[in-house]
Amino acid sequence: MSVHSGTIEDLRASVGLRIADEQLLRTLAAGLADVENLLRETARSEVKAVHDAASHLVEAGGKRFRPMFTLLAAEFGEGNHEGVVTAAAAVELVHLATLYHDDVMDEATMRRGAQSVNARWDNTVAILTGDFLFAHASRLVSYLGTDAARIIAETFGELVTGQMRETVGPADGEDPIEHYLSVIAQKTGSLIATAGRFGGMVSGAKPEYVEALTRVGDIIGTAFQISDDIIDIASPSDESGKTPGTDLREGVRTLPMLFALADPSTDPRLVELLRGPITADPLIEEALDLLRASSGLDRAMGTLSDYARRARAELSALPASAARDACESVADYLVARTR
Repeated sequence: MSVHSGTIEDLRASVGLRIADEQLLRTLAAGLADVENLLRETARSEVKAVHDAASHLVEAGGKRFRPMFTLLAAEFGEGNHEGVVTAAAAVELVHLATLYHDDVMDEATMRRGAQSVNARWDNTVAILTGDFLFAHASRLVSYLGTDAARIIAETFGELVTGQMRETVGPADGEDPIEHYLSVIAQKTGSLIATAGRFGGMVSGAKPEYVEALTRVGDIIGTAFQISDDIIDIASPSDESGKTPGTDLREGVRTLPMLFALADPSTDPRLVELLRGPITADPLIEEALDLLRASSGLDRAMGTLSDYARRARAELSALPASAARDACESVADYLVARTR
């Protein structure tokens, strides 16, 4: 266990994973180590420029929540370790590929504590590297059969559609809150749903378990984004490890802001500040103070609690086990991390 204990501790810290069962800990740690090896192998290329760029984010690490959820979902099946590891690595490769593309769109300079690929090289290299990882994710999934290939293709479509809808904004007459929730379900929830679906499906879990795991992944994925939205406003940087007000600086209207804007009683000064990106630190602090006092934050917290409740309800369809307990701990953590 000591070889992989750092991986589990990182997961516990980042996603609130609580596991008391020693055997499950060992299984997850060993599985994640195999996933890590496959990620490194897949990112390897005889062309140095491709290898360096593709390995950049793989080596930077990360939460690895998607492969972890794939492995957890497989606990409700009957085995097939190699297939599950392949599925877990493929899902993480898709996630990494989207990060390369996101950094180009966001003009980011840092990612996971390291210089982003678009900043270290350029936008073209970042885009092509993302495409390279998408291609290899598809190759890995092809080993799992035609159903898995169809599912990952549908997931690609959801990811791109969500990003496009976020970019263009809600249509005329569309409710901004409903638009936002459906966008983050596509951008974040869809891939985590696929992680749960693959874990159950590849391991031979019962169809009803696979469907439940898919729904849980969708709910938890969406809830993670809502949780991040709340933390960006509510938590001091010394507690969250992140600089509050990042979304305000980037002009991104998150769920607490949208709820505040929908409330006629919201302070007009806050409405004025939320009209665009805020760059001056004093104005950021003023907007944060007003948001913390607004109804928007409370309503976002209520929505998050509802998602956590829905996740637990879906999990109740699965057999009682250490794996189900671990999934429930993640749902509970989503709310606890914002307090």
